[in-house]
Amino acid sequence: MEREKFGSRIGFILVSAGCAIGIGNVWKFPYLCGEMGGAAFILIYLVFLLIMGIPVLVCEFAMGRASHYSVAEVFETLEPKGTKWHWTKWIGILGSYLLMMFYTSVAGWMLYYCFRNIRGDFAGAGPEEVEAGFAEMMGNAPVMGFWTFLLILAGFAICWFGIQNGIEKVSKVMMSALLIIMMILAVRSVFLEGADAGVRFYLIPDFARMQEIGIGNVIFGAMSQAFFTLSIGIGAMMIFGSYLDKERSLTGEAFSITVLDTFVATMAGFIIIPTCFAYGIEPGSGPSLIFLTIPNIFAQMPGGGFWGALFFLFLTFAAFTTLVAVFENIISFDMDMLGWSRKKSVIVSLILITVLSIPCILGFNVLAGFQPVGEGSSIMDLEDFIVSNNLLPLGSLGYLLFCTRKNGWGWENFLAEANAGKGLKFPGWLKGYVSYGIPLIIIIIYLKGYYDKFSGMGTATLAGWMTFAVLLLAFVIYCAFAKKTT
Repeated sequence: MEREKFGSRIGFILVSAGCAIGIGNVWKFPYLCGEMGGAAFILIYLVFLLIMGIPVLVCEFAMGRASHYSVAEVFETLEPKGTKWHWTKWIGILGSYLLMMFYTSVAGWMLYYCFRNIRGDFAGAGPEEVEAGFAEMMGNAPVMGFWTFLLILAGFAICWFGIQNGIEKVSKVMMSALLIIMMILAVRSVFLEGADAGVRFYLIPDFARMQEIGIGNVIFGAMSQAFFTLSIGIGAMMIFGSYLDKERSLTGEAFSITVLDTFVATMAGFIIIPTCFAYGIEPGSGPSLIFLTIPNIFAQMPGGGFWGALFFLFLTFAAFTTLVAVFENIISFDMDMLGWSRKKSVIVSLILITVLSIPCILGFNVLAGFQPVGEGSSIMDLEDFIVSNNLLPLGSLGYLLFCTRKNGWGWENFLAEANAGKGLKFPGWLKGYVSYGIPLIIIIIYLKGYYDKFSGMGTATLAGWMTFAVLLLAFVIYCAFAKKTT
């Protein structure tokens, strides 16, 4: 069966950027800026995006384009016979499923909040009412289930029509709408009375504030956000490389996608941070910023129902483009490994993702007593921890090693694929940095993530989890360094 292709270069860029642009951009980035001191954090984040995010993204695209397969078959196609690289494909497969087990729920919250703003639920509401409304949603499994399943159905319906007629067409419309909505909201935000202090906070680096927080903490926060923002590590980007022709070199395409992803993240900050300053809200209020703090702001704002609905529509579009992109990755697993048709894979995957999303929904109500990663945690926290702290960094580490080691695909093969076509070329002199520097950074991020997560739970608990982390890391390293067998 002939591999599908994108209808245009802009289609590829918008679909790939849509995959990268998600909750991490529009939710996590603004509150991290608030916590980490604003512009000083952004500067460091941009540096790490350039020196770390783009090379890993190019690796994923190159592997996909060279093999014409998803992560489910890419290693079998490109690896030397007798090596163990194909064992690492399960990182991408499990990661895609696990990500959708909780990402669909958060996307559902955003669509529900858009509906609630249109309905006028927050008009004149006080902070207690907003907080009670969020708690009521979390405790209501049927409501959460309805909005989650609605988005799952819509996402797979788009994938049913394939790359050009489904995902590419819808992504062009949604990404264009997302960018227009962002511009409207950002202009509205910066012209609010009192917003100028937020603009200064956002644009002028405050290194004194950075020192108060801890330079190491800010650097690590920026490094982690740069690494996770591009959706790299589970093959979500690789699948779109497999649908790409060789007309353009991959570094230029990766750079364009990264610029678009960064633009959305920074514009989200322009929407949220000046608005917080205008209404006397702490912009570093953490993950609750979107669902508790922002509705309070719109409740005070003239025409708040309209602006709130537009804001949550923007968030829904950002989450939904990622959702559709990862759905396509999941569908491709069956098509590549089992030879299924697209329609059969869509139906089976729709049923699987719907069922697998249920534990996350129930984790906030029926199964709220189950706290798998510490007091106050939920099933979503466990699923997020497995993906964000394990599979994304380990998958990226595997791709880098595969593209640079002699017993893998190898540097020369990677470089030839990455640089095929017109456009910006990947520098050959970066071999040492890509082979050793970025893997070392990823290992540090990975192990520090475990330490930060479990250091407050006692020495024995920390030792147990750190041992588990080292074993998972050893698995990837073993696959990378295992000798060929005949």
